[in-house]
Amino acid sequence: MAADAPGTIAAPQGTALRRDLDDRAQIHDAVVAFYREIVFDDLLAPVFDEVADVDWALHIPKLIDYWCRVLLGEVGYDGYILGAHAVVDRIEPFRAEHFDRWYGLWVETLDSRWSGPFADQAKSHAARMAGVLSRRLSGADWSPGSSD
Repeated sequence: MAADAPGTIAAPQGTALRRDLDDRAQIHDAVVAFYREIVFDDLLAPVFDEVADVDWALHIPKLIDYWCRVLLGEVGYDGYILGAHAVVDRIEPFRAEHFDRWYGLWVETLDSRWSGPFADQAKSHAARMAGVLSRRLSGADWSPGSSD
């Protein structure tokens, strides 16, 4: 596919152009789209809403900052991912199906509207992050498709 403009990937005829996650606005849109899926997901919504009691008004900006740091090298994220997830894991342990669903929704969300090296990096980073959390919290190895 040829690029029409910086950060835009030309799509096959009859489909919309897809941007890459190459700026803060695109990352914002991806994070918001993803967590819109999470809040309606039968498996993950209870973890976020009932167990973690997430304040979305605080959480979403932190996640945008996190992904901007990972993908764009921006400063601003000051969280500790393992610590936050460990608190939730102590209340209700994470299972492989949680990681499968979280990662699957992330990939589906990105693939629906974004394409390019930054989107690919976001998917591979998410897989590594889920694997690290699984190993550190439960001692279990996890990778995409490992629970199938």
